[in-house]
Amino acid sequence: MNIQLNNLTLTYERHPVVHHVSASIAPGEWLAIAGPNGAGKSTLLNAMAGLSPIQEGSIDGLHPSSVAYLPQQVRLDRSFPITVGELVSTGLWTTLGVTKAVNDDQLQRCEEAIAAVGLQGFEGRLIGTLSGGQLQRSLFARVLLQDLPVILLDEPFNAIDVNTLSDLTDVIHQWHREARTVIMVTHDLDYIQAHCPRTLLLARECIGYGATKDVLTPDNLLKARQHFEAFDDSARWCSLGAT
Repeated sequence: MNIQLNNLTLTYERHPVVHHVSASIAPGEWLAIAGPNGAGKSTLLNAMAGLSPIQEGSIDGLHPSSVAYLPQQVRLDRSFPITVGELVSTGLWTTLGVTKAVNDDQLQRCEEAIAAVGLQGFEGRLIGTLSGGQLQRSLFARVLLQDLPVILLDEPFNAIDVNTLSDLTDVIHQWHREARTVIMVTHDLDYIQAHCPRTLLLARECIGYGATKDVLTPDNLLKARQHFEAFDDSARWCSLGAT
């Protein structure tokens, strides 16, 4: 089933930040959500993860139980005393709940996920001792363990080294080959053009949606910047087609 965004309007701190966005995302797509900083990209992704309320419109074809969500690192409390192994194992919470212990087979799956992102030997390290790239590898391992058909990634490549970027990109390519739906927010247009087949260009409203080469054109990028810069945060609530 396609993921349908139907005339979607979202708010942040009581202000509309995503306006009347509609899109149909087919199963197995690798979609980038691009746009200026503050253009509503993360708010849109949070709504798709079920973490932000919808003011108007709807999202169809997407159930929280089918979604693995990787937030921005800045939203994580790195002082929390949890190890890499414990963090990764939280990917099993939908199976374990809060009472069941990890069995031998599940422990093996955790170890395989950690190895798949290049963190063998880090299982007992506290997350507060990790570099940005190591923490992001841990978060990707957690998503691997969740083994879900839809993967939402919010700025997954901030503050990481080149080797980590390459390794985690390989993981995303593998998800894409497995026909999982990958939707990622990123500001890196070069990365999108190199890897992401489809793009939604957002500047509070949808500026373009479709094949990346057709969306990330100079005219559309200029339009997105001008549209965002002209936006009035104190404007009254809008209606589609209002003048």
